[in-house]
Amino acid sequence: MIIANSFNLTLSMPTNPSLTRFLDMAGEANSVIDLMFLRYGSSELNQHSIHLDSCLFLDHAPLTITIPIVDVFVNTSKLSIPPNSEQESTFVEDIISIFKNLETTNITDKDNLESIVNHVKTSINRAWTKNAKCSRLSKYFKQWWTEEYSKSLNNYKTTRSLENWKTFKRVVKNTKCSFFDLNIQEVANKSRSPWELMNWINRHKLLATEAIKFNGQPCITPDSL
Repeated sequence: MIIANSFNLTLSMPTNPSLTRFLDMAGEANSVIDLMFLRYGSSELNQHSIHLDSCLFLDHAPLTITIPIVDVFVNTSKLSIPPNSEQESTFVEDIISIFKNLETTNITDKDNLESIVNHVKTSINRAWTKNAKCSRLSKYFKQWWTEEYSKSLNNYKTTRSLENWKTFKRVVKNTKCSFFDLNIQEVANKSRSPWELMNWINRHKLLATEAIKFNGQPCITPDSL
């Protein structure tokens, strides 16, 4: 019980109390040796059942518990704006325009302030919806994917020509290089010294040395030497 308490578990009471172990040896008594521990204080996982009719050739009765599973909606798509895209530039311009044209001279009380804040919120949401596009979430999602990449891929799929295939591979290479260069630049600007994290660039200890001694005193000057 001490171990069960340490895991926040408690002894479960069966819905049909019964013996759980049955022996065919003479002089041996059947017993309740099979127990189940469930989460303490749970209103759903609080009881188990003993199945006497499922023993078959076993000497133990199986114990089961019903675990409720709730239907959960998993969203497989989201609205997003690709970085360094025309949509991102337009979105930033819209946000700048919203704040540039914001009228703040009539903020005289709390109600006016809340009205302006709600107006800004609605305008930003409208700008986001206008410029964002719906993308499907998958394990094959690539952060470096761009519109140019999609166009070159579609051109190759349409024509299946060698020239378009070369163009597609060139776009992929340039897109990946640009994406990772931006990431490296971001890391370098944020930490300013990313390479100092490498072992081979850290400051090393000097080699151990021993001074020349004369009459027990180290010779550390030309005169003493």
